[in-house]
Amino acid sequence: MAASTHSLASSSFFSGSRKFSGSALTPRFSLPKSLLCRKIPGFAGGIISAQRCYSNCDPSDDQSNSGNKLLETIFVACTSVALSFSLFLADVDPASAFVVTSPRKLQTDELATVRLFQENTPSVVYITNLASRQDMFTLDVFEVPQGSGSGFVWDKDGHIVTNYHVIRGASDLRVTLADQTTYEAKVVGFDQDKDVAVLQIDAPKDKMRPIPIGVSADLLVGQKVFAIGNPFGLDHTLTTGVISGLRREINSAATGRPIQDVIQTDAAINPGNSGGPLLDSSGNLIGINTAIYSPSGASSGVGFSIPVDTVSGIVDQLVKFGKVTRPILGIKFAPDQSVEQLGVSGVLVLDAPPNGPAGKAGLLPTKRDSYGRLILGDIITSINGKKVSNGTDLYRILDQCKVGEKVIVEVLRGDQKEKIPVLLEPKPEES
Repeated sequence: MAASTHSLASSSFFSGSRKFSGSALTPRFSLPKSLLCRKIPGFAGGIISAQRCYSNCDPSDDQSNSGNKLLETIFVACTSVALSFSLFLADVDPASAFVVTSPRKLQTDELATVRLFQENTPSVVYITNLASRQDMFTLDVFEVPQGSGSGFVWDKDGHIVTNYHVIRGASDLRVTLADQTTYEAKVVGFDQDKDVAVLQIDAPKDKMRPIPIGVSADLLVGQKVFAIGNPFGLDHTLTTGVISGLRREINSAATGRPIQDVIQTDAAINPGNSGGPLLDSSGNLIGINTAIYSPSGASSGVGFSIPVDTVSGIVDQLVKFGKVTRPILGIKFAPDQSVEQLGVSGVLVLDAPPNGPAGKAGLLPTKRDSYGRLILGDIITSINGKKVSNGTDLYRILDQCKVGEKVIVEVLRGDQKEKIPVLLEPKPEES
């Protein structure tokens, strides 16, 4: 009889709609009222209800008490089985069921930096400088990488802007885009005096992502800047910093001619960053990373960039004419230290070829007489009324002049000062 009672009780747990009536199905024991309407979470959010009709039985009956305890035990066991089975059907990872992972949260300035890098990286390229070498035994000619640098896309026509010293001495050049495709590059033109060069590659226009061009005239010390390049061959590296100085002056590595209005930054610039873009916080180009001040050769927190206002004019001329037309006096002058030893201020003319602007105008070069004694040439002290104390001043004034312009050159000839008109001519073409 006990076995049949257990069977009936078990079947009634999983059949909530089934009702039992009649004396044949009336149990010999009563259920606690707390179990009469017990609800258990089911498989699909449903409810397993345990409903029983009960009759009044003798509470002192031992068989009734033992039946109550047994029924409660079976009820708890079935509840555990039902809960476990529902979790199994839901296929929930035990760890993820109780651990809530929050998404990575970035600050506003971090999001802006990430977005700037993602938007401008496709515009930055990797440039490899190849040089021809000949095997001394087989006499075979082969190419070896002799340097690398950075650059950026200027327009959809495949023009790439970089530093001149990045491509100097190259027999061949290769440009690698952000998607790792590599193209042979040809030199469109270069300006040694300002350390700027323009290359061109034959790549699909949809791969060309020109960098946004900004303005460098209104920059302020302290504003944030970003440098993207390939230092030590590590492609597309981002460094950040601020503008730490403006209107600096550095000399061109190729010609020694001064480059004015250079931007100084503490953003890390290392070998390989040369030719890469310096960007403002809006992602606009404000300069070309070109040099660092470092005794060790690595970044020391003092980097220099050629301002974009200077670069734009140079690139436009190189793209249109393949060269930069810059006026010259057509002289060679002595080092500044030599003039200082003479106790005068100015630029000492060492040579003035007769076919050059200065030679045609009558400037006298330095020479020796028949006895081997040194006869000093003219010492230029001003141009158009602007004082010339050294070679840097001379270049700065000429940069403000145009080809074909006539300037008044004041010179110290012996003990007398003379003013000589000179017609400026373009710089001869260089290979």
